[in-house]
Amino acid sequence: MIPNTEIIIRLIVAAIIGGLIGTEREISNRPAGLRTHILVTIGSTLIMLVSIDGFYILGNGVLTGDPARLAAQVVSGIGFIGAGTIMRTGNNIMGLTTAASLWVSAGIGLAIGAGYYLGAIVTAGIVLLTLMSLGVLEKRRVMRKYKEIEVVGLNRPGLIGNIGTLFARYGISIRDIKIESNEFQCADEEAVMRVHFIVKVPNNFNREDFNIEIYQLPGIISVNFDNDTYISHN
Repeated sequence: MIPNTEIIIRLIVAAIIGGLIGTEREISNRPAGLRTHILVTIGSTLIMLVSIDGFYILGNGVLTGDPARLAAQVVSGIGFIGAGTIMRTGNNIMGLTTAASLWVSAGIGLAIGAGYYLGAIVTAGIVLLTLMSLGVLEKRRVMRKYKEIEVVGLNRPGLIGNIGTLFARYGISIRDIKIESNEFQCADEEAVMRVHFIVKVPNNFNREDFNIEIYQLPGIISVNFDNDTYISHN
């Protein structure tokens, strides 16, 4: 039988470690963040505790059933949650890292539930190092391959769709989008939105023609192409 204090400690440690991993995902603006990772980690810990202790309680001190079978279902079951974070847009697949962080959070929870603190803590440290430090290196490598286009325009329905259609016509593939809306207002009090596109442009990309066409879209105020800003004179 596991003492009550030990049960509480394991659940709290699981919540803390899951929270640390979830916070990094939250900062990175990923679909599964703080609460999801805490719930996955603490839920896995509870299932492991039930696997170890629950069968003894049901059997009045005598082991009944196979404790490993219940815990083993966490590994396969977490796949359903992870699949919900994976999105595919064209040739780009997003959310795999978040799905993997959920999967490893479940493993950390199982380790904590079994009392394997050293393995859980070291694994959590490696996970945070991978997500934070290696994430910065990965972004630097990606930015050498991709370009950033910042578009400022009136916050009107269909603006992003019009821009996406123009990108497709010029063979520009979008890797990521970040939208900042209602940050400020123009003199006529119309709301303005700022959209950051991380894109890959083809070798035959005609930048001059692109600039001319994008300013023909209604509501475009300025376009910042890799820190070169062009202001609409319409």
